[in-house]
Amino acid sequence: MDLKEIQNLIKFVSNSGVAEVKLETGEIKITIRTTLEGNSSDVTYVQQAPMQQAPIQQAAPVQQASTPIDAAPAADENSKYVTIKSPIIGTFYRKPSPDKPMFTEVGNVISKGDVLCVIEAMKLFNEIESEISGKIVKILVDDMSPVEFDQPLFLVDPS
Repeated sequence: MDLKEIQNLIKFVSNSGVAEVKLETGEIKITIRTTLEGNSSDVTYVQQAPMQQAPIQQAAPVQQASTPIDAAPAADENSKYVTIKSPIIGTFYRKPSPDKPMFTEVGNVISKGDVLCVIEAMKLFNEIESEISGKIVKILVDDMSPVEFDQPLFLVDPS
């Protein structure tokens, strides 16, 4: 069972009105508990890849006079780059071990299949390989930092 299937299961259970679902397949054990009417939070437990689903809260609208003008150049500047995102939740490491050199640095040219970093999840170190060739423009996460699913890790210039 991959992460997309787990996320779809969580959405389905939270929309179905069921209070609790337990699923065991092979080495994965998942328990999803939702609160029924009147309570405000959903709790999800995944034994292999822990995830938490926080309730979505809507904030009051805020007037933004200068923000769109300031944000537009940054968006245009980064639009030509490809973002490499985290495929899993875990701890981001830029080198294979403390005494080894970094996998990649800003300015390095990478090829498809090159290892860019490792992400530790549940004591397993997962090598994250590049799916594109290009030049590393920016590293968006600090070494030894926790990362979320689909969090941007690297900006790559594919040209």
